Amino acid sequence: MFYLPSDTPQLSPVHRQTLAKQKIDQDSPGTILQDFHTLIDFVGEKGVEVSGQYHLLNLKLLAPLNARMTHPLELRLKRPQLKSYPHLNGLYLLLRTTGLGQIYTMTKKPRLFIDQELLSSWLNLNPTERYFTLLETWALRGQEAIIGQGRGGLRDFPLANWGYFFQRVPAEGLPVAGNSEAEHTLRYWPGLHNLAMLELFGLATIKPAPPVEGQGWQIERVFRTPLGDALLALLGNYLRDHFDEILSEMDDLSEIPFGVLQPAVQPYFPEWQNNLTFPDVGFREGIYIFKVGWSDVWRKIAIPANLSLDDLSSAILNAFRFDYDHLYQFTYPNRFGAYKRAVHPYMDDYTPATEVRIGELPLKPGGRMIYLYDFGDNWEFGVTLERIDPPDPKISKPTVVEKQGRAPKQYGW
Repeated sequence: MFYLPSDTPQLSPVHRQTLAKQKIDQDSPGTILQDFHTLIDFVGEKGVEVSGQYHLLNLKLLAPLNARMTHPLELRLKRPQLKSYPHLNGLYLLLRTTGLGQIYTMTKKPRLFIDQELLSSWLNLNPTERYFTLLETWALRGQEAIIGQGRGGLRDFPLANWGYFFQRVPAEGLPVAGNSEAEHTLRYWPGLHNLAMLELFGLATIKPAPPVEGQGWQIERVFRTPLGDALLALLGNYLRDHFDEILSEMDDLSEIPFGVLQPAVQPYFPEWQNNLTFPDVGFREGIYIFKVGWSDVWRKIAIPANLSLDDLSSAILNAFRFDYDHLYQFTYPNRFGAYKRAVHPYMDDYTPATEVRIGELPLKPGGRMIYLYDFGDNWEFGVTLERIDPPDPKISKPTVVEKQGRAPKQYGW
């Protein structure tokens, strides 16, 4: 179910006039295209170091990257994190959810790289196509869990946040500085990085307040823009009518193709003709070599592409001499950075692991899954795809090809 305020405004003649007059280029209606390209250039061909679990930008990179933004923030924080810079946080989320930013974990520390094939597709788009690619990506696929801040519910859908937030912003603007309730609420609704995205897209205007030592981003007042009102009415009503149709062949929003909002937008922005396109990877034959580790103990398992994650689960349990008496789940990122789950066939909530073949996994060498076994004792194994070897008729079932360390005792360790 897609949630939007029940009283989302209908598209009025004023909205239509606003949309018809709006021109999109590298500098307007907001600075999103400039700042997004700055982030791409900053990551570069060599990539940059990211943190472990959520693969966030390294702390030492934040100040230099902030300085390159069109409107850098003066935070006056002793140790700012990525979420301390809401604009960078939102831009990084966009980089991951477009698929342009990919994580590689085979190095000593994980690194963020730009997918060069997808970058070629991106560079062939005109400014209008880039703008709406980013807007659609943020509005529909900008799940906070990708940057370790997900709380579920409405907060997983920025377009819904946008709609509910605009209900609270009067025509004269929302006063924030000195309003403790507004200051607190903005952190959760719509969330500071979503507020920053509204500004970068030109959907809201934010009047900054003077910086305060140790307080981070300071805001005097927030205003809706005519474009923000018009696009919210256009997209909100379109999705309310077509959401079930859009999701009919998808497991979730993170899987939708680019361009699903194009039918609604194109009458006002006919320049939107092309969309970002992924190389069609499809099923990949071969022998997949996974390194499965717990603490300092690991096993390397070779498994043919035609076998399933359920077969890999059995291989892991055999390799560590565990029994089969408990449930399990695999968690892995799709190409947009959103996490998917494949579970024991006795579970109903997610895709059964028996239905996911190894050759269908959206992992490149260096990609990582988490295998969680026994939801009582919570045995958590890291599963890294080291490489994909050519098909080998001698390997028809999972095989341990290398190991280190003594397996832990399953019970009473």
